Amino acid sequence: MHLTLGMADPSVETMRRENSTLALMCLTVLALQSLVAGINLAISQLAASDLHPSVSGLVWIVDAYVLAFAGLLIPAGALGDRIGRKGVLIAGLVLFGVANLVSALAPNVAVLQAGRALGGAAAALAQPATLALLLHATRPERRPHAIGLWTACMGLGGMVGNLVAGTVLQYFDWPALFLTFVPVAVLLVAGVAAWVPRTPRHDAPVDPIGTVLLTGGLFALLYGIIEGPERGWADTVVLASFATGLLVLAAFTGHALRSRKPLLDPRIFKISTVRAGALGVGATFFALFGLFYVNAQFLQDVKGYSALLTGVAIGPLAIGMGVVSRRAVPLTQRYGPRPIIATGLCMIVAGLTLLSTVEAATPYPVYAAYLLLMASGMGLCAPALTGGILAGLPASSAGLGSGLNSAAREVGAALGVAVIGTVLNSHHALRSADDFMAGLAVGYRLLAGVLAVATVVVVTMWPAPARTPQPASAAA
Repeated sequence: MHLTLGMADPSVETMRRENSTLALMCLTVLALQSLVAGINLAISQLAASDLHPSVSGLVWIVDAYVLAFAGLLIPAGALGDRIGRKGVLIAGLVLFGVANLVSALAPNVAVLQAGRALGGAAAALAQPATLALLLHATRPERRPHAIGLWTACMGLGGMVGNLVAGTVLQYFDWPALFLTFVPVAVLLVAGVAAWVPRTPRHDAPVDPIGTVLLTGGLFALLYGIIEGPERGWADTVVLASFATGLLVLAAFTGHALRSRKPLLDPRIFKISTVRAGALGVGATFFALFGLFYVNAQFLQDVKGYSALLTGVAIGPLAIGMGVVSRRAVPLTQRYGPRPIIATGLCMIVAGLTLLSTVEAATPYPVYAAYLLLMASGMGLCAPALTGGILAGLPASSAGLGSGLNSAAREVGAALGVAVIGTVLNSHHALRSADDFMAGLAVGYRLLAGVLAVATVVVVTMWPAPARTPQPASAAA
């Protein structure tokens, strides 16, 4: 009699843990990204609330999360590589729950802004660890598929945020939006603790000077980007922010080139797939979050949709990203990343161009078709772009690579919001629906134009596939 009772088949156990990790990492990314976009649907409630935020105060309720999130992603990724990715992920999720509780109970604008910034810092801790843990837990042959799902969830997070926010705000006041994510954080912590395997720690660099310089430079640049649409791009504070950011980042580059173990070696950008991947990722989220910024205003203020219907109406983005991202991996393996990236980016450009033709009387099915085209392009090119960044870095730097990938996304998102926000302000968008629609058309075309230029650069920069030499007899 064999004593096998109660012993699991190792292959079954491996698959179970692999699938559990994939599900938990994707759900974590969805939750973290949801509050980047979902907060936009709460703006009207916040403006009319007992907190009485000023215009600038309202902007920073929205953007404090993005500023902390984007500014801390790269050092947080390196921290996970060094001290343990699972522990850093759990700490980030706990902090995420606390931050949302603080935001929900905030008695004034300052506390709400602090809660939002704390939430962004928590997201920065957690998000790079998700991809690093996912890659560690997944068999090599399934990693492209896992990256495809993870990148799809990064894009879907904005849509989920709109849907969750629309549903909650339809029936409850704004604090309920933040309270919704507290039990989500608790459940994710429990799931990660129980099902996600630990990864080996790596000798990631300890570079306190580089960390301060990189984070400070990114903060200053992002501050200028966020304040530009409200203050004007020629404002002294905005110009000083850009100048400070560029000087500090230049100082970081000089420090990193001299350091024996820098936080982020600028020489990694000599790797063409890292360089092109980061630019492509930033450009796609530049377009996507420019869309998110105006979508809610268009559907609610022009089309007259409720908050709930607005959240549902962006559903084609989920369909396009979810379905196409699953096909993107085999297509990339068959045809190579370069044509897939080119096709995906061109589809996004086409979607934005078509969206610029939308009018108040445009039927929703037509609008939905344009969203679907844009989302399909995102789902097609995103896995290959992320894979290009990770392929250029060693496995020991998976957290740092994930942080770089996510930082490119968040900086691109902030730029997209800033660009289209500036266009809307220049058209006096709040005066009438006609002004808003005129600004919307110009904004979408500008997003499409910038993305078109980025597409040419990314595709040109991406290395062509190596040609297999033909035998002499075949050549003859």
